[in-house]
Formats: sequence, structure tokens, C-alpha cells
Amino acid sequence: MREPPYPTELKPYGRALVDLARRREDILCLSGDLTRQCEVDLFQEQIPERFVHGGMAEANMMGLAGAFARCGHIPFVHTFGVFATRRPFDQIANAIAYPNLPVRIMGFMPGVSTPGGPSHQAIDDMALMRALPNMTVIDVADAVEVRQVVEAIVDVPGPVYVRLKRGEIPVLFDDDHVLNLTRADVLQGGTDVALVATGMMLAPVLAAARVLGEHGVSVAVVNVPVVKPLDAATICGVVAGTRAVITAENHSIIGGLGSAVAEAISEAGLGRPLRRVGLQDTFAEGSLDGPYLFEKYGLSTQELIRTAWSVLGRPGDPPRAPAVPVERGEYSPV
Repeated sequence: MREPPYPTELKPYGRALVDLARRREDILCLSGDLTRQCEVDLFQEQIPERFVHGGMAEANMMGLAGAFARCGHIPFVHTFGVFATRRPFDQIANAIAYPNLPVRIMGFMPGVSTPGGPSHQAIDDMALMRALPNMTVIDVADAVEVRQVVEAIVDVPGPVYVRLKRGEIPVLFDDDHVLNLTRADVLQGGTDVALVATGMMLAPVLAAARVLGEHGVSVAVVNVPVVKPLDAATICGVVAGTRAVITAENHSIIGGLGSAVAEAISEAGLGRPLRRVGLQDTFAEGSLDGPYLFEKYGLSTQELIRTAWSVLGRPGDPPRAPAVPVERGEYSPV
């Protein structure tokens, strides 16, 4: 793992998709009128014969994707997460998930990683996609996993939904890290509290674990790139060895990672206090300042530290997280 402040990488997804498509003739790229914003302008420029512009008609685009999949193609469909899930939900259910077709739905700018306000913030996309039979749901944590996710999902049976931040992506893992779609990653062991993260929340979880460790708290950290099907065995194994568990997601606490972990540990009979860090059943406002939104809606490193301190019943005020400078351009506007 790299030390903060983390380096960043620009457009890792767009380059990875082009690289794979050059080796796989069955891949098609569909865009919902957000071609540059979803990094597939590279695909449009370099492989235009397999690029389909769906326009601002996401429901129709999902129907097209299902039809292409029936003809033997593997369509990768691109738009912002809220337009990839909430708006065309019925078409995804009936034209993609029910027939169990190999459509890859790439939802950019999840949660409060977009400044566009409630109309653009996909805070319920994991909940919606988790509810669909046959759907795999993935939330990658950094640029290394973004580069690897394209090849990792191309031959997964049935449909896949992937959450992706666009623009400059933090690099948390070393280059030898391998994205595993069958097993959650236990990044460090601990006996006091388990911090279970997905997607963009892994960076603040790692920072919180570092501060807590410096103040005598033994912290286990689990990275969960695949929220469905959840690797319940690994997560429950870690939780069983701790006193409490905290989930962290850039999503509503209802229906996403927190709900999935709650279901898993309850069914396993593990009596551990659970706290869910995420959006607390609320819509978020718009802002060009990403750290402001993460702080306001309780997705910050400091909130994770406070939550751990509280659930463990530690006396006094929780330790303070060090300020981490945000690089210029790191929070890409629409």
C-alpha cells in the first residue's frame, strides 16, 4: 500500500477499455451522451466502428445493449451512475438482468463524487443493482483496480454494474495488486474494530486505521470491491475476531455495503456492534468542493475515527486526523 498523500492517475479506465477492445473483437462501446466525461472519447477516436452513441436516452440504450448481447457482442455501456441505474431500471431488469445477458454497465461519478447535486448523485445505485437477480455489483477503490476491472469483468457470466470515479484517480495499491472478484481483501489484521470499505471510501479508511493504530486501537481493514455477490465468509471471519465493525461507502447506508454486511453477520450469528458510515438516508447538495461534501455528509477520515472511538467506548475525545492536501484537479467537475 502507498502512503498518503496518494499519487493520482488520469483516465485509467478509458485506456484500459481501448487496450482490451483491440484484443477482443466482440466488445462494443455504448455512450449516453457523456462520451468525454466517461473517458470513452478515446474509444470513439480509435475504434469508431465499434462505438455506438446512445444519446440522452438511457432506457433505449439499455435495450440496445441487451439486443447487442443477444447477437454475441459484449456491450460496455457508459453514463453517470444515476443515469445508468435509476433512470433505466425497468429496461435493465427486463432486457438485461432477466435474460442474464453479458452487458457491462459502467456508472461514473458515484455518490457525492459529483458536484451535480441530487439529480446527478448516485446514492442508491448499489441498492438498486443489488436487488436485481443475476447482477454483479462492483465498486473499485483506486486507479490500479480501475485499470484491471475491464479485463476482470469481460467474461463474467451475466450482467455487471461497476461504479467508477472519473478524472484523476488516487493510486492506493502497488502495481502487483490483483483485483479479485471472488474474495474480499484483508489489508491488515486487528482485534478491536474491523473497518470494511468499498470504492472511494478505502482511502479515508486507510487513513483512519493509521491514526487509530497510533492511539492504541487494533484495526482490521477489509477492502470489498464486489458488493454482490458478497464474500461473506472472509468478512465474517474478520468480524468474528474483533469487538465491533464499521462499514464505509460513498452511498446511502440503506441497501449498499452496510446492509450487505449487516445481513451477512446476522445470518452468521455474529453478535457485534455495527456502525454504517455513508449517507444517512438523505439527499446531498451540490458543491465543487469534494472534501466539503464528504465532510458534511459524514464520509470523512475524521468521522471514521470518531465512529470507531465511540463504538469501542474509548474515553475522551477521539484523535484528530492530519490534514491531507487535495491536489488541484483531483475533484473533477461535470
